[in-house]
Amino acid sequence: MRILYLGAKHGTALQRAAALVRLGHEVTHVKPDVYIPEGRLSRRFHRETGGLFSQGAVAKGVLSELRSYGGPQTFDAAWIDGGQCIGPALIQTLKGFCRKVINYNHDDPFGGRDRYYWSLYLRSIPHYDVVGVVRPVNVDEARAKGAKDVVLVKMAGDEVAHRPRSLSPADIAKWSSEVLFIGTWMPERGPFLSALVSRGVPLTIYGSNWQKAPEWTTLESAWKGSEIANSDDYARALQCSKIALGLLSKGNRDMHTTRSTEIPAVGALLCAERTLEHEEMYEDGVEAVFWSDVAECADVCNKLLANDDLRAAISARGHARVMKNATFNEPTMTLILDRAFSAT
Repeated sequence: MRILYLGAKHGTALQRAAALVRLGHEVTHVKPDVYIPEGRLSRRFHRETGGLFSQGAVAKGVLSELRSYGGPQTFDAAWIDGGQCIGPALIQTLKGFCRKVINYNHDDPFGGRDRYYWSLYLRSIPHYDVVGVVRPVNVDEARAKGAKDVVLVKMAGDEVAHRPRSLSPADIAKWSSEVLFIGTWMPERGPFLSALVSRGVPLTIYGSNWQKAPEWTTLESAWKGSEIANSDDYARALQCSKIALGLLSKGNRDMHTTRSTEIPAVGALLCAERTLEHEEMYEDGVEAVFWSDVAECADVCNKLLANDDLRAAISARGHARVMKNATFNEPTMTLILDRAFSAT
């Protein structure tokens, strides 16, 4: 297929675009948010108004970029990744030269955490041919907003970005940790991680905004740097940990996250909150370890740190299970594309 991909050129959005290429599709990748007016105040206004006043500039920029490639071209599908700055008018224009217009959003635009950030997206939902969501609660919420068709998928890891790496002695020396958490500070995470430290868990943190945490004095010694953007370093950091924490975003109503696949995919030991979705994905104590509160998490971590053989066995079984689960980009994107074209 010829696919027009509108999404970021970094992080998991870029990984999904690369997965489409690996699947054999011809992909034209356009980053729409570069057409949001520049400037700190403009960007803040855009965020606080949910893109409602930026949609015209974004649409004009996207279409102008496509014309610069020799367009208008014809595509089998337009894949809108996220879609916070894509409005109904642009979607309708895309339908003039794209057979299907698809949206995939692994955020939670229907929850209340981000205030007005998703206002434009919510208005655009009825115009997509299919909407991909990652939370069961989002299915009915998308339908209530007028979605024509909704497909539920798991948050996916990536076959390439999250494969195990060959580790050099230098990698091991740089990235080794006991209990690792990679992620941005959120209000609920500070008290949890500081409580782990207080219970004797040897914690390492990578991620942004941790200086904002009221618990910073407790966590400062555990913090080793900002978010690890390079996928090779991200994988190496996870592989070199003895235990890797998978924390949920409460504001996003998560029952699992991309970490739920990424951690065992690289061969690390997943230690995450006990949820129905996690228990569907892995057998507790066999393929991953789960906990219900900070005391149980600390107890599990400290016991596992004292048992090298058990950690190795759980990590190996977790890796085998995640490969069986196939919660990766290529099958996920194929499923959504198939769903879009099954209605043709």
